[in-house]
Amino acid sequence: MASVGFRSSSLCKSQDMDFFKALSAKLRPVNVSVLNCKSKRLGISSGEVRSNFLEPTKAMDASETTSDINDGCNAIDDLLTTDCDGFPGKSTPKMSTVGHSTNILWHKCSVEKSDRQELLKQKGCVIWITGLSGSGKSTLACALSHGLHARGKLTYILDGDNVRHGLNSDLSFKAEDRAENIRRIGEVAKLFADAGVICIASLISPYRKDRDACRARLPEGDFVEVFMDVPLQICEARDPKGLYKLARAGKIKGFTGVDDPYEPPLNAEIVLRQREEKYDSPTHLAEIVISYLEKKAYLEA
Repeated sequence: MASVGFRSSSLCKSQDMDFFKALSAKLRPVNVSVLNCKSKRLGISSGEVRSNFLEPTKAMDASETTSDINDGCNAIDDLLTTDCDGFPGKSTPKMSTVGHSTNILWHKCSVEKSDRQELLKQKGCVIWITGLSGSGKSTLACALSHGLHARGKLTYILDGDNVRHGLNSDLSFKAEDRAENIRRIGEVAKLFADAGVICIASLISPYRKDRDACRARLPEGDFVEVFMDVPLQICEARDPKGLYKLARAGKIKGFTGVDDPYEPPLNAEIVLRQREEKYDSPTHLAEIVISYLEKKAYLEA
């Protein structure tokens, strides 16, 4: 009967040691000269460094054993964002200046808006609800979010007062701060839309030029302006926060509709009119907006 045997452990160790001693005699560390390139060097500076590369055996051709590293950026540099002086093909990326931010570069990712929209089965956009205080903007925003959520659509509300609790808590209600308030919310809304989310911005936004500036930040058709066309007397009669009363008493200055103007949209996509003799429910108004979104194919990828 044939038997199965195993090599002696001591014999294996002895042969392995002899092999590695022979290999070590033929290989030795190589000194690699590092180029003085303008690049993100991860902390490496000019000079001689010990490389982890080992010089091949003598049987290999000499031209292959000594890479001509000093002729340009080496293979490691190709993995970095590099600009080497005097070497063609290594160009400096074009930097930008935006506002007070200088030397900035937009980093593009392979996962884009269209990919996120396909994942969510919807198109990202901004629904901008504008109108006087008490016109029902926040109520509509919540009803709209609820209606879209019931349809399996992802939304997020940027409510004017809510945002002032955090991101815009450093801003007052002066004209210049109001403009900055709208600008910031417009930029955040743009990010949500780019993420494929249906962003619902609900705020007075009294000045036409500020709303138009937010529209201009987005691709054509991705900014849906909803004007809550409710007369001042109805809004003041509602006065849910008691702000009109305080403004009339002179305790609040620069209040929209009282001592500060409201500029109604000229070309809003949706105008929701409310009059004394007729009050539509928030759910009905939300369905009007949803019907618009369905017609414009925003509720599909």
